[in-house]
Amino acid sequence: MSTETIFSEVNEELRRDRMRKLWRAAAPWVIGGAVGVVLIVAGYEGWKWWQQTNSAKWSDQFYAAMETANGTDQAAAEKALADLIAQTGGGYPMLAQFRQAALLAQGGKTDEAVAAYDALATSQTNPNLRELALVLSASLLVDKGDVSAVEQRIGSMLLPDSPLRNAAREMLGLVQYKAGDLQAAMTSFQSIIDDPLAGRDLQGRIQLFMSQLIAEGAKPIVAKTNATDAGVDAGTQLDVAPPAESSAAASELSSAPAN
Repeated sequence: MSTETIFSEVNEELRRDRMRKLWRAAAPWVIGGAVGVVLIVAGYEGWKWWQQTNSAKWSDQFYAAMETANGTDQAAAEKALADLIAQTGGGYPMLAQFRQAALLAQGGKTDEAVAAYDALATSQTNPNLRELALVLSASLLVDKGDVSAVEQRIGSMLLPDSPLRNAAREMLGLVQYKAGDLQAAMTSFQSIIDDPLAGRDLQGRIQLFMSQLIAEGAKPIVAKTNATDAGVDAGTQLDVAPPAESSAAASELSSAPAN
């Protein structure tokens, strides 16, 4: 055997020894990392399975509770909703709380329903859900004619960029009417008519309300642009005879509290 061959074999054995030492040093970390990846993947898959399983179960429980709540057994409905809040996750507890408040209102427990909606509004981080709870709370206060209580809840929604601005304006107009401030109610309703994004059904209802207000003595509001286009001075009020629908509007307006 040549000297070169001997040195080559020795060098190869030395490299193997170094590799074995490196592997013995690094093996725990490599194996640990691999196990960690496997555990993460397994955990994620298990979490997905748990979520899907529980979501299906929660969904079934939610619909069962809604069916109970739509029935005539108040006690059973309250228990079903309470169980839904305590036993489920995701958005189901929040939906159950909204239904709980509505159930209280249907049962004539107005003060308790208002408190429930107010509590929901306080607990919500989603601004749209918060505003919805406040509008529903305000709607229950219309019959009391408490303008300040309604304004306290929906005042921030009267801004032009609020998605619920017209619902808030309608609540405000109704409570102003209940309080006897016809002109203020007319102004609130006119802001809905002036909103280009207000739906046709909403505008039709509001026009009936305004017809009734005019029949009861409120002065119609003439938009400045419309008055100018018609050749009328912007500061001039136009006398408008109450239309024939005013008697129908009277009935609807006087009984339009709520939702």
